[in-house]
Amino acid sequence: MDELNLKQLTLAVRTIAEEKNLPEETVLAVIEQAIAAAWRRDNGERDQEVRSELNVNDGTATVYVAREVVEEVGSDAVEISLKDAKKIKKDVEVGDVIEDKYEVTSFGRVAAQTAKQVVLQRLREAEREVVLEEYEDKIGTVVNGIVQRVEPRVIRVELGKATGIIPQSEQIQGEFYNVGSRIKVFIKDIERDNRGPQLILSRGNEQFVEYLFRQEVPELETGAVEIKAIAREAGRRTKLAVASTVPGVDPVGTFVGGHGTRVQAVMNEIGDQEKIDIITYDANSEQFIKNALSPAEVSKVVINEADKRATVYVNEDQQSIAIGRAGQNVRLASRLTGYELDIEQAVANKPAAPAAKKNIEDELLNAVEESSEE
Repeated sequence: MDELNLKQLTLAVRTIAEEKNLPEETVLAVIEQAIAAAWRRDNGERDQEVRSELNVNDGTATVYVAREVVEEVGSDAVEISLKDAKKIKKDVEVGDVIEDKYEVTSFGRVAAQTAKQVVLQRLREAEREVVLEEYEDKIGTVVNGIVQRVEPRVIRVELGKATGIIPQSEQIQGEFYNVGSRIKVFIKDIERDNRGPQLILSRGNEQFVEYLFRQEVPELETGAVEIKAIAREAGRRTKLAVASTVPGVDPVGTFVGGHGTRVQAVMNEIGDQEKIDIITYDANSEQFIKNALSPAEVSKVVINEADKRATVYVNEDQQSIAIGRAGQNVRLASRLTGYELDIEQAVANKPAAPAAKKNIEDELLNAVEESSEE
């Protein structure tokens, strides 16, 4: 491809459009960008503002180079003096833009290669854009994908026509992904940046867990039970606050399922290393906070509504359970309830010695429980 033949290019517009399933205007715009890039390569300078128009009827192209009208010219390539500009257009003022016009018929070899690269790159981007538009209305749903590539920071997943990425922040901690394996992913968003559109997928967000429960709990669809709040640290723990709208229906039991089958089905998907606490939502904030800190037993809750803070009093033996490993239990309970929670030790009116003995036993039990949780 020594020369860039414009007539051939013009004929190619329709063929490319059909092959790539793209609108002709898109393909035309891509080729015009390529002609501008090639012209700049042959005749211009890097920072020039160049655009081109392809005449589809006769296969010729016109290139327009924009220059700003200034009092004093610093660079001929991008600026033109007011005096020279007035020769082209009488009523021109400083700050206006004048376009110089050049007819183009062909390009040298290097410029032709530049044009070819631009066409291929832009067509790929346009194709991706068209494919991703199909996924626009799937945002917020879960689909099946196949792990295509595992990179240090992202996992690439093939979803049929499109490919998406699971960034590190959206992965389940401690989960391993094998190339070729089938996984469920939540379509979170389409990000558009300089590198073109990108499909962002997640397995680590709250909505993924919610979606999985929707598959297992038909009562969610009928409205008999509802999820009021979710707080999640993917790969470690999820807290789910649930409520029932029908008298006599036990919301927690509904989500857990007979012999724990429903919650187990969700854990099979996200991994057994993630604990799921299902707690009863309560309109009374004090009771809701008590429930949210489960499995810890809470003695008293004092709420400061103005600051959205609450001080939670627990017996000494319950303190480490309330706080949880590395503060996880209290952190998730805070996010679930919307209150900043401070755990304080309740002052117990008990004789010192027996209490100490009891605490040692409880501490041992807690230590055993915690180690079995890991």
